[in-house]
Amino acid sequence: MIDDLLAISASLGAAFAQAQKVTEPYDHWLLSKLFPTHILQQLQTMAAPAPGPQLLSGTRESNNETRYYLNAESNRKHRFCAAVSAAFQTMTVVTGIEQMTGAHLEGSYLRIEYAQDSDGFWLVPHTDIGAKLFTLLIYLSGEDEQLGTDIYSARDAWAGRTPFAPNLGLAFVPSDKTWHGFEKRPIRGIRKTLIVNYVKPEWRARDQLAFPDQPVTSR
Repeated sequence: MIDDLLAISASLGAAFAQAQKVTEPYDHWLLSKLFPTHILQQLQTMAAPAPGPQLLSGTRESNNETRYYLNAESNRKHRFCAAVSAAFQTMTVVTGIEQMTGAHLEGSYLRIEYAQDSDGFWLVPHTDIGAKLFTLLIYLSGEDEQLGTDIYSARDAWAGRTPFAPNLGLAFVPSDKTWHGFEKRPIRGIRKTLIVNYVKPEWRARDQLAFPDQPVTSR
């Protein structure tokens, strides 16, 4: 696992260093080549539970019982998941995120969700503000380049859409301006995304965390 950990950390570091900063309608970063090819392929084909019928309410929370995380259990089952989690836990990667975005992540906890969205899925515009200190969406599938995240200048003011292809990503520091969502549109197959958050210590669902007893450090 050490070799994969080092390869992932190096790949993430290079992606952060080369990220494209976009300032409108709020600061966000577009990234590419986040994972080494072999790790990307393993994530794309991971034997995660297939999504069943989804409650299409515009929130992920309505399907909490079927959501899948790179937590202690999945990291024991899959070496590559353990390597991904370990990489995002390293001081090098955490510091790279802080330098890229200005986020303050010291003492936060790593949460990684493996999201699988099917036709009919949509997300109401929301900001992630609250217990989330940083959000990184890493796209894994590539069935349709129009399946990127929708960006808004206000709750009801659509401003654009991120590119969507395997190994591309969107990062931002949640604030009252970071409106994003997913406008309902056809999804062929399964839209797969890795959602990386660093969350505050008061996060209640400890079973969702990669290392529930180990806060990250950046210094």
